[in-house]
Amino acid sequence: MRTGIYVLMALLGLTGCDLNGENATSMVDVRDSKVIRVVTHSGPNTYYLNGDNEYAGLEHDLAQQFAAFLGPEYRVEFVLVNKIYEVLPTLMKGRADLAAADITVTHLREHLVKFTVPYNTVQQQVVYNTAQAKPKDLDTLSEDTLAVPAGTSFAERLGQLSHQHPKLRWNEPRNVSSDELLEQVADGSLAYTVADSHMVAMVQNFYPNLGVAMPLGKPEQVAWAFPKNSDEWLYRQANLFFAKIYKDGSLRRLLERYYGHSERLHSVDVSTYLQRIRTLLPKHRAAFKRAEAVTGIDWRLLAAISYQESHWDRLNTSPTGVRGMMMLTEDTADRMGVTDRLDAEQSIMGGARYVQLLKDLLPERIQEPDRTWLALAAYNIGYAHLEDARVLAQRMQLNPDSWGDVKKTLPLLNKAEYYTTLKYGFARGGAPVIFVDSIRTYHKILEKHEARQPASLPGLLVGMH
Repeated sequence: MRTGIYVLMALLGLTGCDLNGENATSMVDVRDSKVIRVVTHSGPNTYYLNGDNEYAGLEHDLAQQFAAFLGPEYRVEFVLVNKIYEVLPTLMKGRADLAAADITVTHLREHLVKFTVPYNTVQQQVVYNTAQAKPKDLDTLSEDTLAVPAGTSFAERLGQLSHQHPKLRWNEPRNVSSDELLEQVADGSLAYTVADSHMVAMVQNFYPNLGVAMPLGKPEQVAWAFPKNSDEWLYRQANLFFAKIYKDGSLRRLLERYYGHSERLHSVDVSTYLQRIRTLLPKHRAAFKRAEAVTGIDWRLLAAISYQESHWDRLNTSPTGVRGMMMLTEDTADRMGVTDRLDAEQSIMGGARYVQLLKDLLPERIQEPDRTWLALAAYNIGYAHLEDARVLAQRMQLNPDSWGDVKKTLPLLNKAEYYTTLKYGFARGGAPVIFVDSIRTYHKILEKHEARQPASLPGLLVGMH
């Protein structure tokens, strides 16, 4: 077994540390510093900048709640690494007090660190593109078809299973994430990968052609990791914290926020859309036209945005808390003067004003329609991440003012080799591309079925306050 441990240590770059942590940097007592150093990595399950330019992620939120649990004088200092396989080495070398990075508890890892009580359970899954044949069994997987990120529990699990499946082979690239490999499976450049069930469920919302071929082994538990020689007080407090949030429902609410059920995205269903143009749109057409009168934005484009966001359902609410016809966050609603996000009239007007605000933020030199498409991308992913994509376009000798060029760089924001060089870090950049292109399709259909004929502002605003 210790041979296996040292193989893992070599993979993680831990050859300078012994198992007892004697060579680790001396730790600062958290009770003195009042600072909790948390090592994590940028990603959709851990720590990222959301569309409102605020840091989010399950691990981010858990760490902030842990600091509050310890007392108002405590604060979190995040130590960001670029790859998952850098998390444990950073922890074991004493550069952080704990690791909160969506880490699954494995037998080998338990020899290197100590884990808190688990706070989530996940299942490793073999993922394939549903346009291709589903693999029959593990023996059909080879280095040419299967890839998993190096230093992950997926590689460890495959190594264990290879004893029962001698034909099983796989590739372990070091500079990619699970998110990237899932995207490669979706676009057909990779046949199979392995990912945790909560990641697969999340990504299927963006890539509905991803399917689960089979589970890989038994479910695993996710927990925080501490150095073997860590402060026992902080370790005990972390376990007490998880016991508390489990009991009071805070943990359940967080898991629901980030991993709660949401419907899979499907290809544009023109027949359903045309039916809703006849049945639902007439109820809201006047509100969309009032918003055009205020902002100057084509009401049919506003209707297309709303359909993409909520399918014209004024009560629509996502697991992340965005709500209403235009799916506004609380912060955006407050900024736009919306007091009730579930009020269709307010939501439509607030969403229209927000689109106009984003358009106004863009450099004056950007012309239409690129100006609108870029603003819509920012509506989806946040203005900061759009700026990162434009910076990347410039670096790649592309036009940062052209939607056609920026849509090539947006998907790169989830690749570590790019987002680690940018100001705002990881983002799921494929989502705004799908978002904008879907809206353009909906808008074109509406242009064929609905004359614009915007009403004048005075007549439409009678009785409004």
